[in-house]
Amino acid sequence: MEHFEHLFKPIKIGNFEVANRIVHVPTDISSSNADGSVSDRDIHHHAEIAKGGTGFVIVGATTPDSKTGRPTVTCFVADADNYIPGLTRLAASMHRYGAKCAVQLQHPGRQCAIPRYNTMSTNDMVIKLPWSAGHEIVYENAEEKGKPVRAMATEEVLEMVDKFSEAAWRVKQAGFDAVELHAAHGYLISQFMSPLLNRRIDRFGGSFENRMRFPLAIIDQIHKKCGKDFPVLVRYSVDEWVPGGRELDESVLVAKTFEQAGVAALDLSQCVQESPGAGFDPMYYPEGWTTYASEAIKKVVNIPVINSHSLRNPEFCDQLIAENKTDMVGLSRQILADPYWPVKAYYGKTKEIRRCISCLTGCWQESMMAKKEIGCAINPACGNENFDDMQASETPANIAVVGGGPAGMEAARIATVRGHKVTLFEKTGELGGAILGCCLVPGKEKMKWYADWIRNQVKELGVEVKLNTQPTVEELKAFDIVLNATGAFSYVPQVFGKSENVLRFEDVIACPKVSCEFNPGNRKNTKTGEKVLVWGDHYAAVDTAAFLASIGKQVTVVTQNKEFGSSVEVIHMYVLRKRFAQTDAEALDSKPFKYPVKVIENATLYEIRDGEVVIEDKEFNRTALKIDTVVTCHTRPNTELFEALKNAGVKVLNAGDAVRPRNLNAAVTEGAAFGLNVDSELMMNPNHAVMNNLPIDVLGQLR
Repeated sequence: MEHFEHLFKPIKIGNFEVANRIVHVPTDISSSNADGSVSDRDIHHHAEIAKGGTGFVIVGATTPDSKTGRPTVTCFVADADNYIPGLTRLAASMHRYGAKCAVQLQHPGRQCAIPRYNTMSTNDMVIKLPWSAGHEIVYENAEEKGKPVRAMATEEVLEMVDKFSEAAWRVKQAGFDAVELHAAHGYLISQFMSPLLNRRIDRFGGSFENRMRFPLAIIDQIHKKCGKDFPVLVRYSVDEWVPGGRELDESVLVAKTFEQAGVAALDLSQCVQESPGAGFDPMYYPEGWTTYASEAIKKVVNIPVINSHSLRNPEFCDQLIAENKTDMVGLSRQILADPYWPVKAYYGKTKEIRRCISCLTGCWQESMMAKKEIGCAINPACGNENFDDMQASETPANIAVVGGGPAGMEAARIATVRGHKVTLFEKTGELGGAILGCCLVPGKEKMKWYADWIRNQVKELGVEVKLNTQPTVEELKAFDIVLNATGAFSYVPQVFGKSENVLRFEDVIACPKVSCEFNPGNRKNTKTGEKVLVWGDHYAAVDTAAFLASIGKQVTVVTQNKEFGSSVEVIHMYVLRKRFAQTDAEALDSKPFKYPVKVIENATLYEIRDGEVVIEDKEFNRTALKIDTVVTCHTRPNTELFEALKNAGVKVLNAGDAVRPRNLNAAVTEGAAFGLNVDSELMMNPNHAVMNNLPIDVLGQLR
């Protein structure tokens, strides 16, 4: 039975009809072959999106000139005819499932991942964009200097117009339904359009007419080479969120200009790279915060308007369309988290939707930023074909999973789906582990979406859960295999003075509410004094500092690292540093902390006294601070049970923070890998790792 009538109503874009209003807005998954040709992973990924029911799939970031600009190290390339066959297979993989599809053409300009240096821009500048995929490479013991970029000559601008139109012709030849130009986020076309970034003095800079000359010339050339009936879309930033940048008033004029030029649809975005909060909108940004943009643009154009950014719930999306606030809803990270979002909404299975939590770890920090392929922290199947072939186990096992955090729950989920009998042990009265701090940390409420989803999956699958239970080695010997997912624990490093008074962070940010569906017991958090020293780094220290500051504490953070939170996702830290300074990132309007959060880097806690502490910096200088409470955020893996089980000869594997404290992405990935590979006949090598798919002769020799 069809649900959400507005969401699943057809719409025309140019000369083709889309079966529903759901758009996979362009996403660079950086999975192509090294030369930029289409890979098997590319086809698998986009076919999966179409199979899940997305009506219109826009393939992300395809460069028209790989020699001068690739936005990521393995993006698509369309600068030669030899790329057409691969693009043809890619289009066919989506058409097979009834989706319409387009390719987004993007030259990154100043924000190139390749080449690293001597990159072209509208004009000469030195940029510092540490959150960009084309960021300056700063080595371990080096300092950031900035990345110089050069101005394009007028002749190069004209050549680039031809390269864009040639690439569009190849896209059409490959059988795609449309092409989109990436004119957002400070990439090359965006730079030409921006009143802030474009400082040219030729006919491509200065006035609004001149700044629009480059994109309009590209559109005109595409129409001449591909015909005016081949739809051209444009994605552009409605607000650039920087002083001197484009704002809504000019973007309304941009929309009218593009419609007059024959553009078939407008794909609205936000920001330039100088304002990454609005562009990447991490979990601090509310759902639908960009609705104002599509509402305004729809009033002045008659072509379809696509709105995106932090859209997660089909109820909300359906209402946006019903109220004429947008024509289509754009999903990117949400489709990474759950490519079957459309079909689940269609059948009314909204509780089964795995909603994106905007954590930006798998899809940005540990993929594009690290020059790797895209992934998803809460969907281990993202881009992983092994999960497509997931089969019921031929030899079901009796499995114990010890630890009810994300690694343990994901392992239990996958193993149970495959037919194993799983018992999940959790020492506390609630499943969730390290992610339960989300209940208290301001702006991280979306984390609970995943916590509740995975807990509901465990419940619906009938996993046997034993709360408030710590099984012994003897009890665990009764199982065929054990997964140790006991996480990490905090500790107090060696320090002079009254170390016995130090509080542990997990006691400070424990949510005191007892009304949660998944928490049947009582809990409380430990109170602190007014002046609190947060000692440590990583997510534990970041979240603890944010929570304490939000309840009016005067917080000082001490870390021995040269940059606080350097291992935490970079856009989250961008937003949080502004909050620490009692300001806010672009487009946000949260209540300022009562006191600024002071961060002391390259230092450690030397001594704890009554009412004060002594800090020692890297030059061994010591400073006394008035402090009421010290909270340790130092963690180490909890491996006691793991080692005991190994010594007892029990088949046991380790996962999540029990291996090493990292993040949600690592925990879910390792838990899922266990569930995918575990069987009763499991064999392990001397590295204490699972051996899969052994040659049959070797298997016989080892038995």
